[in-house]
Amino acid sequence: MLKRKSWLKSFLAMIRTLQGNKLEPWLERVQATGVKELQQFAHGLERDKAAVVAGLTLPYSTSPVAGHINRLKLLKRQSYGRAGLAHLSRRLLAA
Repeated sequence: MLKRKSWLKSFLAMIRTLQGNKLEPWLERVQATGVKELQQFAHGLERDKAAVVAGLTLPYSTSPVAGHINRLKLLKRQSYGRAGLAHLSRRLLAA
């Protein structure tokens, strides 16, 4: 279990410091460990490696967009089936 925690800590450090250049060596070390769960995780990362490297390298975040989407979904759930589209559009325009 300690081994898995150290691999996790090194991956989290990569995420927090935006060091996408360290992904490839990390994946190679994980494949050499023989720990099935880590290897499956690494395989999942390799399937969309370009997106993972971009996420680990670029400082951009979708948090503001996700917040707006969450707000819109909340408004939709509150209005769904009660007042119809007219009520929902008024609430969206008011916000």
